[in-house]
Amino acid sequence: MGYKIEKATEIADNIFEFWINAPHITKNARAGQFVVIRINDSGERIPLTISETDGSLVRIVFMAVGKTTTYLSTLKSGDEIRDIAGPLGHPSEMGNFGNCVVIGGGVGIACLPILARELKAAGNNVTGIIGARNESLLLLKDELATHCDELVVCTDDGSYGFHGFPADILKKKLSDGEKIDCVWIIGPGIMMKITSMATIPYKVKTYVSLNPIMVDGTGMCGSCRVTIGGETKFACVDGPEFDAHLVDWDELMSRQRTYTAQEKESLKLFQDHQCSCGGDHHD
Repeated sequence: MGYKIEKATEIADNIFEFWINAPHITKNARAGQFVVIRINDSGERIPLTISETDGSLVRIVFMAVGKTTTYLSTLKSGDEIRDIAGPLGHPSEMGNFGNCVVIGGGVGIACLPILARELKAAGNNVTGIIGARNESLLLLKDELATHCDELVVCTDDGSYGFHGFPADILKKKLSDGEKIDCVWIIGPGIMMKITSMATIPYKVKTYVSLNPIMVDGTGMCGSCRVTIGGETKFACVDGPEFDAHLVDWDELMSRQRTYTAQEKESLKLFQDHQCSCGGDHHD
């Protein structure tokens, strides 16, 4: 038995949105949680954050960068994946905090709609700040705008919205005296590190969703270990959200690069195999 992909769309440059029929996920899914998927019996397990749910459908959004995500991007509506496990991890801290800011960078933007929706439902004023390298990599901005009281869009090259980074917007809001009670940041490691530093002088509670290398998603393999406030934690069972001001960012980013060479080799072998098979690789 597999899980049917009801809708598969490329929503930005090399970024894909899948709606998968998985009622066992959507029954209990909350903002901040993730799933682990496996395309077929011989495939590797990869973690993907829950972007949104709709009835029995769960949305995942991913960029095709390695072998498995590249393979996944070749699947179409009506195809099936072998496994989808979850929801995993702790949900986002939720409550009526007051003025909340949710910040997304790159594919991390996809994690914000369900978070912004839940924060709004809890009675918060929600500001969204999203950023990407250029306009072609922006995603879900119209949908996110429906869940936010304010949405600010940035691009590194100035091709759309504010010319700069989400950290610049957050710094300005804080320096202008805007009252901010809680911040969530989701994106590349370096982006989360730099952006979270902006809230330190103001002592604003800041959460980040960490994305270390992960294998089983149950805390048994130890590959997703991170250091939080000097203590070892496992992102899959203790997170994936943590206090941004306690994260050992240098260790996190160093560990993320552990298998870079092997990942490149695996992707090349997959692409070579696709070419030799005429691009059809569904076994």
